[in-house]
Amino acid sequence: MTLPRVTCLIPAHDEAARIAGVLAAVRGHPLVSRTLVIDDGSTDGTAALVRRLGVDVLGLSPNRGKSAALAEGLARVTTSHVMLLDADLTGLSPDDVSRLIQPVLTGRAGVALSLRGNAPLPWQALGVDYITGERVLPMALMRPILPEMAALPRFGLEVFMNDHIRASGLAVAVVPWPRVASPAKRRKRGMVAGLRADLGMLADILRTAGPVAPLRQIAYLRGARV
Repeated sequence: MTLPRVTCLIPAHDEAARIAGVLAAVRGHPLVSRTLVIDDGSTDGTAALVRRLGVDVLGLSPNRGKSAALAEGLARVTTSHVMLLDADLTGLSPDDVSRLIQPVLTGRAGVALSLRGNAPLPWQALGVDYITGERVLPMALMRPILPEMAALPRFGLEVFMNDHIRASGLAVAVVPWPRVASPAKRRKRGMVAGLRADLGMLADILRTAGPVAPLRQIAYLRGARV
């Protein structure tokens, strides 16, 4: 049996202060064939830092938003599977990476989603974060939807993927990451800019999926857990 091969994609915009910790967990990881950072119009030296660390960079300019940036990165994936990671994670370890990949690698699940330690309390109670940015997915699912993905709202990607996971009937592994966190936007950008960014992300989710689809997606992801 041929085991799945995994490419790690990390979209990044002005993450020079945080991305090195994420790269330390995936660079040289035995389950990751290649790591590619999609630098989405950063102005803080993110791309130069990543290159100094010996990791491949796909540079985009101007900034296009997460959906379009990942569509560009996914178009360059040649492995059977892809792992998506946010660039601002703290506390990520190689063991966390292994635990996210293993359910898909062994065939126990079709996709894997993280449940970070600082995920919102409703997601913790439900046992699934439906908009997590950390996922392992088959490229057979992703390749046919790349043209649509490039035209999505900037932060509509996760709910868009959820609809296709649901339509494909894939089993889902939810992997707890109790020591991993993603900083709130208000910590990174300040209170006003952070609130504006949160509202913009919510608007993108609603534009992409509508007000009811997230409820269907949560119900599916919980029911499909293995």
